[in-house]
Amino acid sequence: MEVENQTETKKKVVVVEDDTLLRDLLVKKLLRENFDAVGCVDAKAAFRQFDQEKPDVILLDLILPETDGFEILTQIKASQDLSHIPVLILTNHGQKEDVDRALKLGAQDFLVKANFTLSEIIERVQMVFEDQSIV
Repeated sequence: MEVENQTETKKKVVVVEDDTLLRDLLVKKLLRENFDAVGCVDAKAAFRQFDQEKPDVILLDLILPETDGFEILTQIKASQDLSHIPVLILTNHGQKEDVDRALKLGAQDFLVKANFTLSEIIERVQMVFEDQSIV
């Protein structure tokens, strides 16, 4: 019975991205791939969403209005309720310093938008769940 409930429950992905077109494309693609997905434009919307329903994974842009992705990542990893959630950074900034900082702050993966197709981004999200099932 417990296994059946797990297979029926869709994995929830929150996409924190201020680019409306990319956010909408990612959410639609995730929904088509049988995820429960929602998009947020900034930190306030993201944390409201995190409080309403804990996501299974977070796709997080670094450049956002008001609060940047590094600060959001820091707050996620400092939260007792959220720290276990895998965070994948999805950004246009691929400098080594940004990658190192994000990984040091607790990001599970770092994806440079220009280097990945939508399908490849979804594959990286799916890999998170495959990795968790091994543990």
